[in-house]
Amino acid sequence: MCLGIPGQITRVISARERRAEVAINGVRREVNIACITDAEHSPESCVGDWVLVHVGFAMSRISAEEAALTLDVLTQLGEAQLEMDRMRESASTGPMA
Repeated sequence: MCLGIPGQITRVISARERRAEVAINGVRREVNIACITDAEHSPESCVGDWVLVHVGFAMSRISAEEAALTLDVLTQLGEAQLEMDRMRESASTGPMA
């Protein structure tokens, strides 16, 4: 399973090399934007776009609404995982262990 994380392109680092900076939950990272640029979408036109980022590549454009929804779901999953980890810890150290 592949997981794409929503991020917003903040600037183009190199149009020739198809590299841009993306903000992901406040953290800035360099990504390759070759998958989302073509004759109709220049690298410069990507600034401000929301994209799904996977292993350093902006894989596709998404709407701001889809980005917000995805970030919310990822936050909920993280909270659920934290709660499951706490339950496992308490089960292994509790009276029934």
